[in-house]
Amino acid sequence: MNNTNNNNTNPHSNKKWKTVIIGTGPAGYTAAIYSSRANLNPLVFEGNQPGGQLTLTTLVENFPGYPEGIMGPELMENMKKQASHFGTTFVQDSVVDVDLSKKPFKIITQNGNQYFAETLIIASGADAKFLNLEGEKELIGRGLSTCATCDGFFYRNKIVHVVGGGDTALEDSIFITKFAKKVYIIHRRDELRASKIMQEKAKSNPKIEFIWNSTITKILHDTAGVNGITVYNLKTGTSENRATDGLFYAIGHIPNTSFLKGQIELNSEGFIKANNRQYTNIDGVFACGDVQDSFYRQAITAAGSGAMAAIALERYLEAL
Repeated sequence: MNNTNNNNTNPHSNKKWKTVIIGTGPAGYTAAIYSSRANLNPLVFEGNQPGGQLTLTTLVENFPGYPEGIMGPELMENMKKQASHFGTTFVQDSVVDVDLSKKPFKIITQNGNQYFAETLIIASGADAKFLNLEGEKELIGRGLSTCATCDGFFYRNKIVHVVGGGDTALEDSIFITKFAKKVYIIHRRDELRASKIMQEKAKSNPKIEFIWNSTITKILHDTAGVNGITVYNLKTGTSENRATDGLFYAIGHIPNTSFLKGQIELNSEGFIKANNRQYTNIDGVFACGDVQDSFYRQAITAAGSGAMAAIALERYLEAL
């Protein structure tokens, strides 16, 4: 496997690479598999969380080819091994700055190394917003989730609480009602930010109930995972403990684009704008996965966009 150590000096730095991929996860790994099979010998920066958000999940049941499901970390490790098998080079470092004003593109990492790329695929992903409560990250996959379409199935005939007040929170809640017997939506205000049509759908759903003017101050759990929450009412100043089988955060995602420093076109939510062939507004720069997708946010769609980006990049190079 072409892994490198996290030293200050890296044997792969100060070189010009035909293709560099920033980020891993399903998008980055798939882009690496496709571009390496095209003999482009890509260099991949793994970032602070190699494998992306799926490394924080447990059982993945909706990725094709695994009828019994597969653990998220195992799926990501398999993808990495496949990319490495075809000639991908991995660097265990994070990108902190880029210069996209001219070619070759310059990439600067956390360890102070610089790299040069003829073409670039950005697959840096997006991070779910958290409430910054004690034990949150450790409880992901153990009763706490940030993806209703990924994990809603596990809560058949159970009680679930959802945090949020926008379209995502209501869409997630409605989806979860296909499985759960009751869904409580916790919102900080006494009115929703979601679109009127989504509000009507949620409010008319007999399985959904709202907890207004409230926030969660503590997640209760045992060795098996989440079993309750402490809810604080912002108007009355009172708290109550509520039993729950599952807790879903639906308060948005933050795309990992800070290292781009305004050099690439983003949409109003901060996600990279990419066309249906994964081209960005900068010649030779492509984007895939959650960093350019605020709608689907699924492993399979991220992988698909990674394949698209790599194929588009290959054809771009052929046309030069």
